Amino acid sequence: MSGFEIERKFLVYKDRDFKSHAFSSSRIKQGYIPAKGATVRVRIRDDKGYLTIKAPSVDGSLKRYEFEKEITLEEAEQLFRLCEKGVIDKTRYLVKSGDHVFEVDEFYGDNEGLVIAEVELGSEDEPFEKPDFVGMEVTRDRRFTNKNLRLVPYLIWRGSVPEEFR
Repeated sequence: MSGFEIERKFLVYKDRDFKSHAFSSSRIKQGYIPAKGATVRVRIRDDKGYLTIKAPSVDGSLKRYEFEKEITLEEAEQLFRLCEKGVIDKTRYLVKSGDHVFEVDEFYGDNEGLVIAEVELGSEDEPFEKPDFVGMEVTRDRRFTNKNLRLVPYLIWRGSVPEEFR
């Protein structure tokens, strides 16, 4: 798959259930290959591998280019050898809300306790129905990108997040 993506990210309230609303879940391990001007990610999702390249926004909007290709599990495991220090480990839950699907990531390891919900949109102003477990928007807060979480994990700065989300 390749094309453009527009994503918005939100923190999930710690005391609200989202797992019982999920229609699917999968374990994800991902690492990052050094690259200048783009993010190159290797992911193992359950028993499948993926290689993804994401470019930063060129105009300051939420829209950015994304290329993703399924690769074999063996290829993904080999590419992990090229990854920089730090691995993201999480379970992703898919939750339908109105016409959209929210991807809710529950993190482990040094990012334990962090739960983020993302929704992909067709345009930045596309309306969507937020589930009741979704709270504060963190789309433009770089601390919450997976790439940054592996370098400066949530464990270090979780105290700066409002109590209802930690």
